[in-house]
Amino acid sequence: MNTATPPTEGRRLIAPLWHTVLLIAFLFAIAAYGAYAQHSAKPGPELVERRGSTVPLYLSLLAAEWGLLRFVVAGGLRKTGTTLRDLLGQRWSGWKDVARDVAIALATWTVWTVSTSFIQHALGQDTAKDIGAMLPRSPLEIAAWVALSLTAGFCEEAIFRGYLQKQFQAITGSAVVAVLLQAVIFGVSHGYQGLRNVVAITILGVVYGAIALWRRSLEPTMILHAGTDIVSGIFGI
Repeated sequence: MNTATPPTEGRRLIAPLWHTVLLIAFLFAIAAYGAYAQHSAKPGPELVERRGSTVPLYLSLLAAEWGLLRFVVAGGLRKTGTTLRDLLGQRWSGWKDVARDVAIALATWTVWTVSTSFIQHALGQDTAKDIGAMLPRSPLEIAAWVALSLTAGFCEEAIFRGYLQKQFQAITGSAVVAVLLQAVIFGVSHGYQGLRNVVAITILGVVYGAIALWRRSLEPTMILHAGTDIVSGIFGI
């Protein structure tokens, strides 16, 4: 049986189903490890104790991001003739497109930043360990963090809002369900940040997914994702 065959006419899967299941299982394994790290952390407010530079950690995460994207492209998309370009959506045709997507990213970031305190209050007290020890401090760490944030903005958007969202839409026939499913997986994969942050990141994943669906492009969410990571890591916003 060819698992890349669409379940119904007019809904073409962008990768074999086994590949999607394997990817989700891997992401859930990461989530389980993160949740275990939170649960088994040593007494104190920090998730991990800072020991030396964080640059090796950032470089290993950067390699993992690109490795996961390679698994998506080489292990899944190529089996159905889908390309990475297909995931990225519409291209910029001029400076007006660039300005529009930057404006969308800035407006969304502003609204989200203002809303975060209300969301956190609604979610109740946060008992998760703090990940501040993993954030950059020195100029070299900041440079590595920016590189990691740009990588995450590209790779994670291609994986979650590109691959998973399009695949779920092909499977279910519903754009809304696709946005919700990828957002849940996106939030759960950040399990190392604690339950409250998982819920908040899931909501953010819905926002990202809605923007990608509306714009038919990942470019505004890539800008938003990378920019949010850069600012939150360096300035703690």
